[in-house]
Order: sequence, then C-alpha cells, then structure tokens
Amino acid sequence: MKAAKCSLLNLKTNNKVSKVSKLNKNLQASQLELKNKNMSTKKKQKKEKHYKPEKHSETNESKQHVLTVIRALGKEATLKTIFPALEGKLTQEEIIIGLTELEKRGKIKIEQKGIVKLLENREPKTFEKSTNESRHTKYLFGTADITQNGAAFVSVEGLAKDVYIPKNAVRNAMQGDEVKIRITSHTRRPEGEIISIIKRAQDSFTGRVDVLDKFAFFIADERKLSTDVFIPLEALNGAKHHDRVIARIIDWKTGSKNPVGEVVEIMSDQSSSDMDMKMILIGHGFSIDFPRGVYGELDQYTDKISQEEINNRVDYREVTTFTIDPEDAKDFDDAISLRKLENGNHEIGVHIADVSHYVREGSQLDTEAEKRATSVYLPDRVCPMLPEKLSNVLCSLRPNEDKLTFSTLFEIDDKFNIKHFSIAKTIIHSNRRFTYEEAQQVIETGKGDYVEELQLLNKISKDIRAKRMKKGAIAFEKAEVKFKLDETGKPIGIILKIRKDAHLLVEDFMLLANETVARYGSKLRLGKKLIPFVYRVHDKPDQAKLDMFSSVAARFGYNIKFENPRQAAETFNTLLKKVEGRPEQNVLETMAIRSMAKAEYTTDNIGHYGLAMEHYTHFTSPIRRYPDVLVHRLLSEILGDSDKMIDKDELESRCKNSSVMERKAMEAEREAVKYKQIEFLQDKVGGEFDGVITGVIPRGIFVEMSENKCEGMVSVEYLGPEEFAYEEKNLRLVGTRSKKKYDLGDKVRVKILSADIILRRIDLGLAEG
Repeated sequence: MKAAKCSLLNLKTNNKVSKVSKLNKNLQASQLELKNKNMSTKKKQKKEKHYKPEKHSETNESKQHVLTVIRALGKEATLKTIFPALEGKLTQEEIIIGLTELEKRGKIKIEQKGIVKLLENREPKTFEKSTNESRHTKYLFGTADITQNGAAFVSVEGLAKDVYIPKNAVRNAMQGDEVKIRITSHTRRPEGEIISIIKRAQDSFTGRVDVLDKFAFFIADERKLSTDVFIPLEALNGAKHHDRVIARIIDWKTGSKNPVGEVVEIMSDQSSSDMDMKMILIGHGFSIDFPRGVYGELDQYTDKISQEEINNRVDYREVTTFTIDPEDAKDFDDAISLRKLENGNHEIGVHIADVSHYVREGSQLDTEAEKRATSVYLPDRVCPMLPEKLSNVLCSLRPNEDKLTFSTLFEIDDKFNIKHFSIAKTIIHSNRRFTYEEAQQVIETGKGDYVEELQLLNKISKDIRAKRMKKGAIAFEKAEVKFKLDETGKPIGIILKIRKDAHLLVEDFMLLANETVARYGSKLRLGKKLIPFVYRVHDKPDQAKLDMFSSVAARFGYNIKFENPRQAAETFNTLLKKVEGRPEQNVLETMAIRSMAKAEYTTDNIGHYGLAMEHYTHFTSPIRRYPDVLVHRLLSEILGDSDKMIDKDELESRCKNSSVMERKAMEAEREAVKYKQIEFLQDKVGGEFDGVITGVIPRGIFVEMSENKCEGMVSVEYLGPEEFAYEEKNLRLVGTRSKKKYDLGDKVRVKILSADIILRRIDLGLAEG
C-alpha cells in the first residue's frame, strides 16, 4: 500500500502484524524489506489487527509510556523491540500515536531499519548558574515518568530536556506524580533528585489482599504501583484473604519501602460493567470514596441555620425563586429569583450555593475537594467533588428549604438594560424545582407554575444572548447524546438531548453572573496593588488550524476565510447556521470545536475568545467545580474587608491543578461513553446502519452511525480489494486502482463486525451493495 506523504512499515511481532503510519521517511527502506514477507499473512492480519478508534489524536499518556520504554531499551530501541515491550499496556494505535508525537516534538528520531534514537543534544533554556546545594539552591516542579528499572524522568515546564532521576533518588514517586526536584549535575543531561511529592497522580488501585495473622498486604494490578501496600487488619473493612478490592494509600513516609493503605471497597460481587466504570475513574486519578477524616468533619454540620448567620445575610426568602435542572439532577447549584421593584424595574437574582461556608480553607474537606477539583459525570454515575451530604443535601438548593447562597443581583429596566448590579451573601427559600422539560412546557404553552416569571426571564435572556452574539461570541450547539439505562446500568437506548429555551435561559443568566463577578474581581485592590483573581480564559484560535478548517469546509462548497479573530467568530457563526440540518453538520461542527484553543483556569486574564468576553470566571457551580469555590472565597475576603494579600503563585498553582483535573475528567467521561457505546452494540453485531465519515487516517475511516451516534472504524482492509493512499492535505483515502474516494462527511452504510469491551473498540465494515 502506498500513501501520500506517509510511509508505512509492516512489522511482524509475536505473530501479530502492527501498522505504523506517518513515521519517518527513512522507514521506507524497512517497508520494502518486509513487504514480501508480510503479503503471505495478509488474511491473518485482518483477524489479528485491532485499533482503538475512539481517539483521533495522540495523548500525553501514550507519549509518556512510549518514551519510558525507549529510554529503558537504550541502544536496543527499535520498532521491533518497542511494540512487544508495550504489549498489554497500550494498544497498537496508542503506540503509533506516541511515536508520531515524540518524533514531531523532536524527542526521538526513527532511522533506517526501524532504529529509534533518543535526541539528547538540546540544552536546557532556563539554567543560568549552578544549583549545587546551598542557600541558593533552586527547586523545580514537574511530572514524574517512571522507567521500568525504577529510575525516572521529570518533565519541567520551560526545560527543553527532561531531568533524569536515578533509581536511588526517586523516593516514593509513582508514574504521573507532581514532584519537587533539585538539580544535582549538568553533564550530558540534567540529573537530579526528587525532594518531595507534591500531588499523587493516583492514590486508589484495584488488586487483591493477602491476609496474614497480624496484618495484610495489598498487591495492585497496575505496574504503576510496583510495591505492596501494608494494610492494618482494622483497615480491611471486611475484606478476606485473596479478595479483589479497591485500596487507597493513606500514608507513605519518606524512606519507607511500603505505603500504608486501607480497603475502600470489596469488588467480588460486582458486575464487570460496574467494576470497569470504577476502574476508569481510578485510572484517571479520581477516588471513588472519601477519606475517613472528611466524613468526620461532615458530622459537625447540620441543616440548621443559626439566627446569627441569617442576620449577616441579605434575606431573599420572600422573593419568588426557583431552580431549573436536568430531570436526574440532585446537586442544585443555582437558583433564579425575580421581583418587580418600586421604580418599575425588575430585579433578577442569580443565587449560587454557598459551598465555601461549609468547605473551610485548610480543612480535610477542602484538601479533598482541591485534589479532585471537579465532579466527574459518567453515563451511569457521578463521582462527586464533595460528599453527598454536602452536594445533594446541605448545599443543594432544594425546594421548600432555607439555603445559604452567594448571589449576583441585577436591576434591569423595561428595555432589558442592566442599570445596577450587586454581589451579596444571601439566604433563599426555593419555591419550585423545575426540570428543563417542565420549564420548557410553561414557556411554550403559557400555562403552568410561575408562567409570567418564566416568560419574562426568557425574553430577557434572549436579549442578553443577542447582545453577546453581536459582540462576537461563537454559538456551538451540538446535541447531547445520553444513554437510557436499565436497572443494572446497561444501555438499552440512546436519547438525543436538544437544548431549548429553558436550557439557554439558565445558561444566559449563569454567563452573565460569571462575567459580572470576573469584571468586579479584576478591579479589586489592596492599597495600590491589584488583588489576584481566578479567571476562566480562552485564547484565540491557531491560524494553522483555522486554515485547515477552511480547506475542509471548501470541499463541502463553503468558501470561508479567517482574516482576524473577530472576523473568525462571525465566519463560524454564519457557517454553523448554514450547515444546520445538513449531512456535513456534525463533521464541520466537530472540526470547528477542535480548531479552538482549550479553555483553562489562571490568574492571568487574557479574556474568553469563544464567549467574546474580556473578563470571565466560574462562579456558578461550586458544588462540582473547585475554581468556583476559590472565587467564592476571594469574594468573601473582599466583602469581609480583609487586609490580607492573596498569594498569586499559590492561587495560580490551584488554577493549574483544576485545569489538569478538568482534562482528566473529560478523558474519563469520553472513555466511559465509549464503553457504554460498545456495551450497547454488543447485541447488534452483524447489523447494518447508515453513517457519516467523521475522520480519515491512513489506517481507515471513522464512521458515526446516524441512528445511535456510536462511532467505529472501518479499516482499510475492508474498504475494497485494493490499496488506498492517504491524502493528508485533503483528509481523504483514495483507491490506487479504482480512484474511489472516502472523504470527511461522506455518507456510507456500514456493518458492525465486532463490539469488544476488553479491547474497547468497535470494528465496522462496509455493507455490501
């Protein structure tokens, strides 16, 4: 098979054939050498090859694993030795992604005959003087990548080369841990030692317990935890000898070989689906339970609100207030109030659960919330940032209960202009809990509870939205796919959730509150110094990605240009309206989103490009997002006339952790959705479905089935009895004999060949005829 701008090397490893695409041009020699040998096994390839189709791009985890193995193999690192070394840890596609990205970043070079060479010829950019142990010692912070022999490499932001840590200087660091290090020498490469562990990438693991007379040990399934964990008998929590359990590390003193842990859950009687969901959470660094100390702190809180606390707040309990949330929600973060003022204007209150009243800085509750940084929403469960007593009871703005809130209050005239706003600590009493569907019905029919309030709020929200769009906000409106589950958590149907006025109403007022709080926070000073604040920022898109998007859109007949950021937003909005309801809608919407920069948390405000806002933060969801808790605390200190200056570096560190954990949560959610898609399709193998091509790579095409929105991959072997060339510029596959083209957005009919839970893949073929 020949591919445009892409060499292909077929390697026979452990009776399996691996395809390595888009590697160095020097691999062409190896390709020719092995081509004849592999032709005889082509039928076997079809059965043995597998891919993980859900990811179109490389991941940091794949890259780190591949780099670790290359370092460990040293001079013996070749494509033939790397694949077996990673078997069972990464799929073939993940290895390919890792190799491709490492070469692109200049970390490795793939030479003739598949030899993989580490590039160690760059010098660090940031060291200006020796960092020998003295009062001038410079400490650095980075992420640990543990090798097979127990040594480590620590990647430090700003350094061109990773810092090598010998095995005897790794201390107790594990894969992915955030660590504090000291440089000890600068020879061929920087070398150092780990001083301390700043944050564990993972503290819970699956495995088995071995129970002895006076103590027990936990042996983890994952290589990430290479040492056994000591479990005191009182921490077994009912586990017996050789039980499969989830255990959590609770202490690992410096110099101690074995950490101390406790059994969190016994897994013996659980379904494989339930176990896999928990393993997805654990594997991305989220604990499925809370430490004992957190529950101990919770005991001090009740639902009673003291009169002293009420006296210190603005009382909104007599003002009409309600919540609008998904039908299955239990953690009600926000409520909206509406009342008419004596001057004829209206006051709208956006009331947010006052989580910071309960989660005090420095408490164990706070430590755990900061570590998690976000709730994780899987198809069949929620892994909450806060324990249920807080998230679903004390903080949740449930109807007919007095609740403590932090509020933004807007006075709006009859032309929907904001005349005045204020921020205050309040107490509310929600009169009604609406689901989105219930609120939508009231808006549409003009009948039901609080009809006048809902219809007025809907009119005001549309005005707010129109003004935001006029400023250059981008309107991405992708339908949400949800699973209908049976009582065991197995998917039995797929539901498309379309956002209507009720959804947009809530979103508009939350955006207004977030923007208002950010603008207010940006102006706060202590004396002449600006007080650091938490922002949610979104950078301008990369021009190269915009140009790529333009070329793809042109193939569908849309001639668009991106000349400047403001014009780009207008172009996106115009195009998104044009493609609505058309076959190419999903492809172009998805690519448009991918062409955007990623939003993140920081103390350095650059504005939010996608929302066209100069100031933006997250204030409205403190039950499920830690940055919102930080914002509430900052406002509390300001409202309380604190004269303490906020430590910007510490605040930035918390912002960075929240951004990292947010990405991990998204990865966990995507993996869980893929799992449920596969589970849903297992009894549909052999069925045929119409679909649309959503991705094209040298190894095949990704197809989203229109009926169920599940995505699988059609490998090139199933595209036809010929070889296909990959045109990178056009993102298409072309038959070398028939010239048959497979383009993004093309309609195809596919047949489900397999839905493999273990390998996490959906294999498709083209339906006959």
